[in-house]
Parts: sequence; structure tokens; C-alpha cells
Amino acid sequence: MDWQGKTAFITGGVSGIGFGVARAFSNAGMQLALSYRNEDYRSEAAKWFEEQGREAPLFVKLDVTDRKRFAAAADEVESYFGKVHVLVNNAGVSVFGPADEATYDDYDWIMGVNFGGNVNGLVSFIPKLKAHGEGGHIVNVASMAAFIAGPQAGIYTASKYAVRGLTECLRYNLAPYNIGVSLCCPGLTKTNAWDSALKRPDKFKDSGLGEVNKAELEKFGGAFDLGMDPLEVGEKILKGMTENRGLILTHPEHGPDIQEIYETTMAALPDEPAPEGRLEIERLRREANRAAAAGSKIGLGDLT
Repeated sequence: MDWQGKTAFITGGVSGIGFGVARAFSNAGMQLALSYRNEDYRSEAAKWFEEQGREAPLFVKLDVTDRKRFAAAADEVESYFGKVHVLVNNAGVSVFGPADEATYDDYDWIMGVNFGGNVNGLVSFIPKLKAHGEGGHIVNVASMAAFIAGPQAGIYTASKYAVRGLTECLRYNLAPYNIGVSLCCPGLTKTNAWDSALKRPDKFKDSGLGEVNKAELEKFGGAFDLGMDPLEVGEKILKGMTENRGLILTHPEHGPDIQEIYETTMAALPDEPAPEGRLEIERLRREANRAAAAGSKIGLGDLT
């Protein structure tokens, strides 16, 4: 797709990876609507567009967990631009701590933003992307945590695995409408994502992940300074969209992890023959998936 003149809505689009995506899209000639919560970040983003002599984005104040507001925001974007072609579900929180000590509030907050925010974006925008019939693209920004688990990132990892699974399935569903779907899994990026724990809403204040030590958190945040430039992540997302890639990986240093996951997975398969009936079922499933990826609508009856 030629992205010149197309409209994109990016959640969390005024800072971090979201702002990197916004700049990459603007460089490609796209019209932008950017959601935000922090007024200072909004002002800084607006200043960049002004200094570059670019068309100002439509800034939309939004808590991605607020379904009613998300639906209204989608209507605002469509009304302002006429059509929406691209949705980037980027907003999220990075909060860490031992999952065995987590509370309901920990789960509800992190899953509500990282997975629920994606759901709200999809439900609010997919009908609008389908309606104009011109095709488009959806990018769900997860993390390498969608592949790599760690002892201090249980709920965060669960949220990113959920985004991964939903995105991979949704790619089949939207292929018949010429709407591409990509999962982007960035690694360490130079952002302020490390301070999420300092912005925890009061209604989710009961946490078992441990008391927030601001000094230690800021020290941890120093590692993010070594991360990839968000603009580079945004450029790789744009390239992946243009190539209609289902998976966009941005950081080459995770090669050993992917290799280990592959080898461990293959080694876990039983070394024994499978019955012909089961083999046939799996063959039919693969054929149905390939047909769906090619743009055919698949019903449950096509899977058997």
C-alpha cells in the first residue's frame, strides 16, 4: 500500500515508541491522530511537528482502558479525517515484580492496559477500517516478552503473549478485507517506559509486586538509555507494514533466544508416529490457515 495521505491512529503516540512510529509515519506522508494522557508529552510532540513544518496531528486525550471514551475517540478521528486506514495499538505499561506475590489489582491493571487496551482499539476501529473498503493495516505493539519469559515479568509477559496470540489469529480474519495485521515485538528501546510503576492509578493501588523505590527504579531506567532509537523502531514498523509482514522483530540481539526457543520446542515433541486420522486433521487445519492468509473467508466447517 502507498501510505501517502493515509490516516493512522496511534495510541500513546506522543512519547516513546508511539512517537517514533508517529515520526516515521509523518515522514511517509501520512495523516496522524495521536492519543495521549500527559500534557507535557503532547506539547513536546506538537512542537516537533511544528518545527518540521508538518501537518499537525489530531491529538486525542484517551485512557485506553476506557471503552466508552475509546469508541468516542474513534468516531472523532473518522469524523475529522473522513477515513481511517491504520491502527497502531502501542500504549502499555511496563511493570515488574514476582508474579507469585501479585494481587488482583496487579493483574487487572497490567492486563487491562496491555491487553484490554488492544481489545478496545480493535473493537472501536475495525468496523471503520472495513467500512471504506480501501484496505489498511493494524499493528499491535507487544514486546520480546511475547516470546521470552523472565522471573520478574510474569503479568507483563502474560499480557504480551495474549497480544501475540490475538494478533496472529486476527491476521487470518482480516485478510479478506485487504487489511494487514502485524505483531511488532521490540526489544530494549530508549523510552520512559520504566517509570510506569510511578503512574499506577489509585483504584489499582493494592499491589503485591513490592513497594516502588523511586531511586532504584531510576537506576533501572538508565538501562533504557542504551536502547534503540524509537524512530528506528517506527521505521521498521513502517517497512513491515509495507511488506505486509505478520511478525515485525526490530532487535537482532535476540537471535540466540529465538534459536533456543525453537530447539527447546522441537526437543519437546514426542519422538513417535502420529495416527493417520490426527495427521489428516492437522493437514486440513494448515490448508485452511493458508487459504485464510490468502484472503478467503474460513468458517468452522472448513477446519474439518
